[in-house]
Amino acid sequence: MYDVNRDSIGARLNCVPDIAEALTNVAAYWTGTLVQGLAQERALHLAAEIATDVGHTLIDGFIMRDASSYEDIIDIIAEEGVITVQVAAILRQVVLLRKSLVQEYDRWPRRELHPLTAELPKLLLEFSDQVKGYLHKELDNL
Repeated sequence: MYDVNRDSIGARLNCVPDIAEALTNVAAYWTGTLVQGLAQERALHLAAEIATDVGHTLIDGFIMRDASSYEDIIDIIAEEGVITVQVAAILRQVVLLRKSLVQEYDRWPRRELHPLTAELPKLLLEFSDQVKGYLHKELDNL
């Protein structure tokens, strides 16, 4: 029997609609203000954190192979059929932003609209739905 922390996964996935809404608004009304830039920066960072936190929890709970990096977390959950390869491809790009967002924030171009900002809201909602579907398939049908 698997020991999957569904509460942790659920709590993180519950943040997805707010992050998707923030990214949608930032992209729709972008003028390059500092506040918009900071909002975009934080929303992108949270998107990366949610993807890796949920992925790591799934890997631990379902005893999948160990991840060697943040990007590998995304690769593993795609290989295991949690998410589609299309969702994984974009999430991998988001996760690659993490280092810049967390460690190189002094050089982040916060007055520029990042290309992923407009694309991520729909993708994050797909990620959430796919994870929930996987959990249902693997745990609720035992």
